Amino acid sequence: MFTNNTMFSKLAFAVTFSLVTIGMSANLHAQETLTIQDAIDRMLENNLNIKQSSLNVSTAAVNLEQSKAALYPSVSTGVNNNFNYGRSLNPATNQLITQNFYQGDGNLTASVDVFGGFAKVNQIKQNKILLAAGNSNLDKMKNDLILQVVTAYFQVIFNTDLLKASKEQLLVALETERREQSLLDAGNKTLADISQAKAQAATAELNVTNAQNQLTISYLTLSQLMEMQPDAQNYTVVKPTIKDIAEAQKVYDANDVYNTSLSFFPDIKLAQLNREAAEKGVDVAKGSLYPKLSLGGAIGSQYSYSIGQKSPLLTPDAHFNDQISNNFYQGIQVSLKFPIFNGLTARSNVKRARISYETSKVSEQLAKNNLNKVIAQAVADLRAADSRYKSNEKTFNAQKDAFNVIEQRYAVGLVNSLDYNTSRTNRNKAEVDFIQSKYDLLFKSKVIDYYLGKQIAF
Repeated sequence: MFTNNTMFSKLAFAVTFSLVTIGMSANLHAQETLTIQDAIDRMLENNLNIKQSSLNVSTAAVNLEQSKAALYPSVSTGVNNNFNYGRSLNPATNQLITQNFYQGDGNLTASVDVFGGFAKVNQIKQNKILLAAGNSNLDKMKNDLILQVVTAYFQVIFNTDLLKASKEQLLVALETERREQSLLDAGNKTLADISQAKAQAATAELNVTNAQNQLTISYLTLSQLMEMQPDAQNYTVVKPTIKDIAEAQKVYDANDVYNTSLSFFPDIKLAQLNREAAEKGVDVAKGSLYPKLSLGGAIGSQYSYSIGQKSPLLTPDAHFNDQISNNFYQGIQVSLKFPIFNGLTARSNVKRARISYETSKVSEQLAKNNLNKVIAQAVADLRAADSRYKSNEKTFNAQKDAFNVIEQRYAVGLVNSLDYNTSRTNRNKAEVDFIQSKYDLLFKSKVIDYYLGKQIAF
């Protein structure tokens, strides 16, 4: 059995714990307070997945520039150096000699594809679409992460209020236990009454512990989305007001929301661009079925001189300028290639490209269907959340009034402890349900704003 001193110690501990927590909370507010837009901005700035996707966009931009450069002629130059020993043909003098000599030549060549089934042109068009798709994929990733941040943010708000309510309930439970102990000492209560009060206080303490753990986890989730260190939780969040909840739009037409989302939603735009890129990929693959015409040209010259003893056959070698002039050559090359048979590689590539195109068409329709289903569900969820909020508000007010009456009657001995504890439990449950439905309603409304492309704020 707890003594009165034990009861006062527990009550003092609960009050002290609450005051310390309030003090810590005030200190956190003094350090930093994050709005929901602040949390979103910090996530967009720090998230590594977004940075990685941005690098993929940069790669797509490089691919586009490279495909454009592929249309330009290719130009190369080179120098060959040979040292000959024994009997050999001197290419500079066109004579057979037995003499050590050096021979060098230089050349400049250029070539350009005149026609290749428009494969390069279509590749440029496809890469333009792929670059746009990369940007859309980046937008999609940002959009998905924004929704995750909003969800985590609202979870922090709910758990904050839940912890506050749990602490208030603990104070009431400890005060009830203290009062029951005093009445037991005076002979006006039984051991059953004090045991029940102790059980209620223990349950309230457990609820505080669970609420604190849930709040810590929700802060950790939000911090991770913002790429903050787990031990760097030096911030609190701004809670919506009753006015924000009251002014939140609660009625939407699912078809209107869907039609609006189709024009800008990143998931749909990405699917459309992937389909266009796959369609252009078919044209790229078809290019290998056509003849390929290329034009090339080259200029160059040669020079040689003897190594060691002089030879009358190599007398011209000493005149560098004469050799360069006499051996100067130039040429033009026209190449026309017809693909006849290459193991069906070209036709197989075309077939695969067509299959990829058909797959992208199905993926686009699936994305539209999924968006339609998600929006319809979101509108239905908002309607249900509004009904729950109104019902829970009425229930909470009723349970609160009922508990106030029971509490007054219990204080003068007109109600037993069982009825008192039952009424208090019902009141506490109604408060938790009301807190949850309040924030759930606002969250569901903000989800619709998300699909409409509106800024999420309160």
